[in-house]
Amino acid sequence: MKILLSSMKTLPSSTQKTSRRLLAWPKGQRFGHDRVKRFSLPLLLALGPFLLIGPAPAADLQLHCAGTLLEARGSAERQRPVIRIAFSLSLEADDPIADGALEVLQARLAAVRSKLRQLGVEDLQVGSPATWMRPAVAPKPAAVQASLSVSGRLAAGQLQGLIRRVGSLPGVRLAPVTPEADPAAAEVSRQVLLAAAYRDAEAQVRPLALLIGRPHLIPLQIQLEGGGPVMARFAGAAAAPPPFSAAELPPPMDRLGLQVQFCAVPHRR
Repeated sequence: MKILLSSMKTLPSSTQKTSRRLLAWPKGQRFGHDRVKRFSLPLLLALGPFLLIGPAPAADLQLHCAGTLLEARGSAERQRPVIRIAFSLSLEADDPIADGALEVLQARLAAVRSKLRQLGVEDLQVGSPATWMRPAVAPKPAAVQASLSVSGRLAAGQLQGLIRRVGSLPGVRLAPVTPEADPAAAEVSRQVLLAAAYRDAEAQVRPLALLIGRPHLIPLQIQLEGGGPVMARFAGAAAAPPPFSAAELPPPMDRLGLQVQFCAVPHRR
């Protein structure tokens, strides 16, 4: 089995989305691919059908199918529960002079830090301030405006506190939050997706293999497509009852796709 890894972050339910594409080559035709990762089929079988494999030296190779070559694209996706939220906000202040604007900004930052620490913030990052002259626009006079960015992570249950207690502070502009799943379960989720996507591709070609009298499928090559987590975003709006709840955030979605080439032969080899 030859595997090309091109790249690669939910609840029990799993939904598969399928994009069907079947290709067939004449019996015995040879076909090649440049710079494909090489792996030993016996080693793969020994380690298990869904074990992730690290990089191997690239090489030119020729694959031979003494049967009919069938190709299909398999895909799978699954949701995972929201464990925490990643947030970012901008903090602004203005004053007739730059020193005054920075002083106000510093005081507002101290208030934001205090509230975030009360909420149990993790990975808190504060950007360096920037200043610029804001021209006069009636009825506001010209002033120096200072701003900086703040980001971090909070437990999912602190969404209400982030919006009401931090978002209501002077000069704060909340950006949409990003719900995140448990990173410790990312590898397990990937293994589940690999298995489901492979079964999806195999299920597509099996009816055709049976139709042409070559029921046994030998996987020749698997090309793994990108499959990072797809993060939905949620914008914090004006406060209104009932409270903002992380349970209402769109859950993180993991997706994975792969392209599989099978050699369909009449008898098991």
